[in-house]
Amino acid sequence: MTIREEWYQTEITKSEESITHRPLEEEYSFYEAVSSGDMDYVKANCRQNTFACQEGMGVLSTDPLRNTKYHFVVTTAMITRRCVESGMELEQAYRLSDFYILKMDACKSINAISRLHEDMVLNYTGKMLLLKKNAVISKPIVLCIDYIYNHLNTRITIKSLSEYTDLSSSYLSRLFKKELGVSISDYIGEKKIEKAQHLLRYSDYSLIDISNYLAFSSQSHFIQTFKASVGMTPKKYRNQYYRTSW
Repeated sequence: MTIREEWYQTEITKSEESITHRPLEEEYSFYEAVSSGDMDYVKANCRQNTFACQEGMGVLSTDPLRNTKYHFVVTTAMITRRCVESGMELEQAYRLSDFYILKMDACKSINAISRLHEDMVLNYTGKMLLLKKNAVISKPIVLCIDYIYNHLNTRITIKSLSEYTDLSSSYLSRLFKKELGVSISDYIGEKKIEKAQHLLRYSDYSLIDISNYLAFSSQSHFIQTFKASVGMTPKKYRNQYYRTSW
């Protein structure tokens, strides 16, 4: 039997089984969280111990330990490249990758690999979070960025940021514009649209759900804002990019 004939036979057998792989949006959401420094999301994922769950993992080896090792390599490679695309220095990213894969190669149990996986993803996430914070100079702007990032699902105002940083609204607005080159309202709008793009690509939430989640005043306002920023409507964006890779 040739390789191709063997594949066709395997495809027929597998298609009759009820076993499926995990949804792509789950993987993409996790990689996005790591590369954007979303520590809360990554920690919550680690607490669920999703990586060690064999269900939906896919079979790269009939030996469970070797199968987990192969998936560790795949996950590390994907995270490494995503972090490089998001600004991590190339050599640092690859040195981290090599370090963790070599450590994993010496693991003797699935639990040991799972613990190492948690350490690996938290290390990458922490470095991306630090990279994001170091992109600006002053502490008030760092606080603003963190606040905005953690409250995208609410209506964020200059007043709320002013109270959070204990600075006057006028001074904070000038400082923000000076250091980031955009106004606070424009920055908030950009981050909400970035989050909307992510949800449109990697989730099944409806347009109204996304609009409500990101605290737009109405669905029409969300559509107008999205189109002005991206150049197409949210519906067209989803139709074009849903579940596509980065």
